[in-house]
Amino acid sequence: MSGVNAGGIQNVNLDRPKGRVLFVGTSYYNGRHLSRELRKLGWKADTLSFAGSGEEQYEPDFLLNRGGLINWLTTLKFYLYAIKHYDIFHFSGAHNLTLLDRRNRCWDTKLLKLLGKKIVYSTNGCLDGVSQSSFRKWLPEPVCDSCKWRDVPSVCSDDKNLQWGKLRNEVADYQIILGGNRVDYNDDSKVHEVPEFYCLDPHLWDPGLLVPSNYRLSYEPGTIKILHAVGDFYSRSDISTKKNIKSTHIYLPVIERLKQEGYKVELLFFHDVPSKQFRYFQAQADIVVDMLTFGFFGANIREAMMLAKPAVCFLRPEWLESMKTEIPEYVKELPIVNATPQTIYQVLKELVEHPEKRREIGLRGRDFAIKWHSAQAGARKFDHIYTDLLGK
Repeated sequence: MSGVNAGGIQNVNLDRPKGRVLFVGTSYYNGRHLSRELRKLGWKADTLSFAGSGEEQYEPDFLLNRGGLINWLTTLKFYLYAIKHYDIFHFSGAHNLTLLDRRNRCWDTKLLKLLGKKIVYSTNGCLDGVSQSSFRKWLPEPVCDSCKWRDVPSVCSDDKNLQWGKLRNEVADYQIILGGNRVDYNDDSKVHEVPEFYCLDPHLWDPGLLVPSNYRLSYEPGTIKILHAVGDFYSRSDISTKKNIKSTHIYLPVIERLKQEGYKVELLFFHDVPSKQFRYFQAQADIVVDMLTFGFFGANIREAMMLAKPAVCFLRPEWLESMKTEIPEYVKELPIVNATPQTIYQVLKELVEHPEKRREIGLRGRDFAIKWHSAQAGARKFDHIYTDLLGK
């Protein structure tokens, strides 16, 4: 177990904080940024990650190792420390609701509940509480048909996804989702649309971001740069066709068609670039594009909006309608440019031809992101959520 990271001294009275929350798994950087803003509101808020998860880059306050008896005993020591020092345990990501249970039955988290601790959980993507069979029913084009993991039951299957959803719903007191995929175990009274959890630091993703010289891209003046990115590209894609749920296989021929028709466009394609560096490339893009069959968007689009870039993806009408129940303003104000595989050519052509439209959408995106996805907005929201959970 590492000590407290160089993340700064908490701005709280440690003797009498409003409450004490530990983020287990930082969900990209969301937990990191949220914890720092919660501290300013009087909370003791820390982050914990496990080595090898990829979340070390977000500077967790505590970093543990998995595997082997020594590491397990170190984690047990931290678990006993955490029982004493935290009231709320906020987990994130599928199959992440445990500190000690190697078989992932979550007995240690159930014990936390028996001890009066509150368990909060943030969902993550299509593997989280929804069967593959249910997910692929969404029309017009089943996203599962583009997914390399469709036929890999160790990653995704009806049984695996539903077993996890059942366990998750039994353990968590409050669950967070964004995207309206409310079927199977996501159709539950404890699951809530809370966009503010998926938050960013507006200062890190600032439209005036200074790009270091070694990250600057060199293109002819007037070139419209369309950015597309895929995390875990090789494991998630059919490399021969570039087919994946991020729609790389759709964007490649569309961009080529625009170029053949004389439009001065270039595709900026990136994969597996850490977010702290990736923002330098996002800042140089004119348009950011994402999934065309999934039904919603992720971190890349939230970051693009915060950087005042026009963002394109498919917004599933049924999901938007479902989201209106809890967050109607969010749906009404959402500045994403909606597109499908059938309309993406025309959508991009329109944006390429009209720079003033790109600028207007980008500015609305920045305002939207600050309102709904800034760390400050997240802290205000969770100040209320956590306080209610603790019955204060």
